[in-house]
Amino acid sequence: MSGHSKWSSIKHKKAATDAKRSKLWAKLLRAVEVAARDGGGIVANNPTLASAVQSAKDVSVPSDNIDRAIKRGTGEIEGAHYEEVVYEGYGPGGVAILVNALTDNRNRTSADVRNVFSKRGGNLGDPGSVSFLFHRTGVIRVARDEVDEERLLDVILEAGAEDLREDGDEWEVRTEPQALPGAREAIEGAAIPIASAEVTMLPQTTVPVEGSQARSVLGLIEALDDLDDVQAVYANFDIPEELFAEVG
Repeated sequence: MSGHSKWSSIKHKKAATDAKRSKLWAKLLRAVEVAARDGGGIVANNPTLASAVQSAKDVSVPSDNIDRAIKRGTGEIEGAHYEEVVYEGYGPGGVAILVNALTDNRNRTSADVRNVFSKRGGNLGDPGSVSFLFHRTGVIRVARDEVDEERLLDVILEAGAEDLREDGDEWEVRTEPQALPGAREAIEGAAIPIASAEVTMLPQTTVPVEGSQARSVLGLIEALDDLDDVQAVYANFDIPEELFAEVG
């Protein structure tokens, strides 16, 4: 089972707890703020902002919080100045890891990320060391018991999706990043519930890991993801379904 997209699904389920939800909300609102700063605060005119707002709404972030984040981004109210930083490295078993962060203190974030890699059996690499192994892709996940393959395929092909794959108990719909909103709208318009939808970095090749090594990889990913400044962690691990069930 491929790494990030399945892990992302598990992460959102874990966010049901208050502490996890609060941290996830803060990260999503930071993304909204940066998107508004970089492309303006009008959602209809800023696709990046539209995506960030939708991601926040998907996990029930209140509209007032989203509106305030947009205003911080446009300068209507005071806020911190965040910059995007990308870290690359390897985890146990040679698993490639890509870390996206938004930070107002690059030195602090770099030290935090480096510390987690070091403590969890990984190695922080140079820029460009693993990013070539990933491709930016839109991914929509739908529970397999909600719709049969033929019906879902008919819906997504009309909406310009590229691929449909079976992934455990879910369907994984893949699109070009810019086609994600249209594919999502088509699926929802067909009254098919969506488990998650995001633009992510999918690995081009995967590294199989099992047993204690797989647990170490997941521990590293979760520790990185738990850092306040980290927005997303992508990895090219291939882990048995039963271990995901154990972790989830």
